[in-house]
Amino acid sequence: MADVSAGIGREIYMTRDAALLKDTVRQAGALALSLFRTELKKWTKGASSPVSEADIAVNDLLENKLRSVTPDYGWLSEESSDDESRLAKRLVWIVDPIDGTRGYLAGRGDWCVSVALVERGSPVLGAVFAPASDELFFAARGQGAVLNDVPVRATSGSEMDFSRVAGPKPLVERLKQSADEIILHPRIGSLALRLCRVAQGSLDAAFAGGQSRDWDLAAANLIVEEANGSMTALSGDTLLYNRREVAHGVLVAAGRDRHARIVEHFRNRPLP
Repeated sequence: MADVSAGIGREIYMTRDAALLKDTVRQAGALALSLFRTELKKWTKGASSPVSEADIAVNDLLENKLRSVTPDYGWLSEESSDDESRLAKRLVWIVDPIDGTRGYLAGRGDWCVSVALVERGSPVLGAVFAPASDELFFAARGQGAVLNDVPVRATSGSEMDFSRVAGPKPLVERLKQSADEIILHPRIGSLALRLCRVAQGSLDAAFAGGQSRDWDLAAANLIVEEANGSMTALSGDTLLYNRREVAHGVLVAAGRDRHARIVEHFRNRPLP
């Protein structure tokens, strides 16, 4: 069957789909917030990944709202069975209904709803909504990034202030120039939100350990890039989405000059 989304013009997803995305993630966030700190059924999937009835309810809302308007787009969500027909689609929604489920279930506020629209492997729309703090990060390709409609920008420069860096400490310690102990920024449970703090300028850099997935990354990736930052694999390679394998290795996000310095550092001192 032909991919009907191939006929969708850029103006459609930059206007209709952008408005749809922002409205839908706010609705999804409101639902998640209404269930936050309540008694929820929860279980473990895979080896150790927590999931709750809230994750499923939010996923259902997102899928119903987004797919009712865009039935010809592909769908990839952490909480949906994978339908590999997405691989043949030009446009695909990539969704994490609640990124940071552990924090959500523990009653912390460092969780979010993360949704991207990806075209041929690259995000063109991205929304990350943190309901507990009422923060909506949004970006459209070539149009900049905003937080609650106010433009945001990653910090400039290449110096390293480790108190403004978040990520796995053993990884970040490989950047230090001396034997002195480093103090990192407090952990942010949601990876998408951690990366958006770079776009916002409240973090200078953020790392992700291996095995993050498309749904953790795609929306934040675009938001960082549109905020004059860079987000890549530690090698400097561009991230591609909607592939058969959705897991990624170690990643770094930072303002462009700092990102270049970090990538160069690890190029000369690769991870074991």
